Amino acid sequence: MAQEAQNGSKAAEVVFAAVKPWLVVEAPKANDAIQFYKAAFGAEEVSRVSHPKRKAEQEIPLVLSAELKLGSCSIVVSDLTDDSFDHVKTVVTGSVFCLETEEVEAAVSKAVTAGAVADGEVSEVEGACCSGRVGKVKDPYGNVWVICSPSKKSADVAA
Repeated sequence: MAQEAQNGSKAAEVVFAAVKPWLVVEAPKANDAIQFYKAAFGAEEVSRVSHPKRKAEQEIPLVLSAELKLGSCSIVVSDLTDDSFDHVKTVVTGSVFCLETEEVEAAVSKAVTAGAVADGEVSEVEGACCSGRVGKVKDPYGNVWVICSPSKKSADVAA
């Protein structure tokens, strides 16, 4: 059953497959944080996207995003740099959450109707957390919500 939107029209039903907290740490400490979460909590690294411009033999590679499985949940960890993904750079206070759904455009629209502010257009992105259609909104409390198609890794694990 569709929910009533604030303007009285029927809103599209949106079903989320996952929510992934995104931990942003001061660069270049994401790799250390990942190692800590593995040692302290038994996290398993599922995927990692390193900064393409930094060569490992010259500098400590920065982490653009690394997905960790912690129990039945996933979290994403990244270094905060000038070259961070746009959705990470927009965080001054608050957190970044990654929501997975097949209805990306409808979810962004629903969030905006509820009071969030869209940040850019829905577009195609490749990353550890989000791959495929991705939209981004900022809620009234400073939190960024990245809304994306379910990752192939998550879909494979669920099958």
